[in-house]
Amino acid sequence: MIVVTRLNDSAFAVNPDLVERIQETPDTTLIMVDGAKYIVRESMAEVIDRIAAYRARIVTMAYGTDVGTATGPQPTLAAVAPLHAAPAPRSLDGGR
Repeated sequence: MIVVTRLNDSAFAVNPDLVERIQETPDTTLIMVDGAKYIVRESMAEVIDRIAAYRARIVTMAYGTDVGTATGPQPTLAAVAPLHAAPAPRSLDGGR
């Protein structure tokens, strides 16, 4: 579950697997698979980042590792480009 905030400042949790669509017009609206709509204070980018972090946590739990105790380099969400970011420009020399 991810926690988001209604416009009246009350927080609630939503199952991100049931989010069908997210619109920002200008308020962010979560549209669920059952047709329910929730208007939240968070931006679309924030909601997407929270969903990505939630899913990363689920994968980590499935593999039985704890980010704090696993050996080797640990991926962080900050090191990964957000899903809503524009792709990096490519080098014309093929990266040489």
